[in-house]
Amino acid sequence: MPDKVRIALIHATPVAVEPIAQSFRDLWPEAETVNILDDGLSVDRASAGELTFALSRRIVALAEYGLSTDARGILFTCSAFGPAIDAVRNAFSIPVLKPNEAMFEEALQYGDRIGMVATFAPAVASMEQEFAEEASRLRPTARLTTRLAEGAMDALRSGDSETHNRLVARAVATLPRCDATMLAHFSTSRAGAASRGATDRPVMSSPDSAVRKMRGLIEAGIEFGGPEKRR
Repeated sequence: MPDKVRIALIHATPVAVEPIAQSFRDLWPEAETVNILDDGLSVDRASAGELTFALSRRIVALAEYGLSTDARGILFTCSAFGPAIDAVRNAFSIPVLKPNEAMFEEALQYGDRIGMVATFAPAVASMEQEFAEEASRLRPTARLTTRLAEGAMDALRSGDSETHNRLVARAVATLPRCDATMLAHFSTSRAGAASRGATDRPVMSSPDSAVRKMRGLIEAGIEFGGPEKRR
């Protein structure tokens, strides 16, 4: 058995790379991560307006590459590809995590009123659907209120993280009273400190939640997948 557990991280945008790297440094430094990036995915997803078959095939292909690196787990960091990630999870025996499922689980522990701030509009509908599915399982009375921080993603992609963080925190402040607030995307987590200054309630970030869940699954030896699962 290798000295280190290898986790494959699959990205659809470069701005997601550093936030998850920081979470691994903070919460699971013993793990070894491999970054797999197709930075055209988020562009093509936004242009298509829906998750097409071709985009889904690219998600599967990236996961298969991740599996070939001897990864013990696969973590996706982009929020707009949920159904395609489900197909990967059903086929693989190693843990495969959607970007936000762990954050949803943690936020739902705080109460019924959950807020979410997003910066990538094409991901919102699928994320709200995934949240509804998690809530129906864990807390059926929960309700989600979403705010889109307009312009924040463009600012971040241009290198202006200060403006990104300010716009995200402003969106957090516009939410109604919530039991917990979620920063929707891995890239949004860099606005964590600013967002916590805009509310007195817990603010959840998807990278930290995902690392905690992945570590728990690996250490527990939990397997995924159906009868046709790979490895």
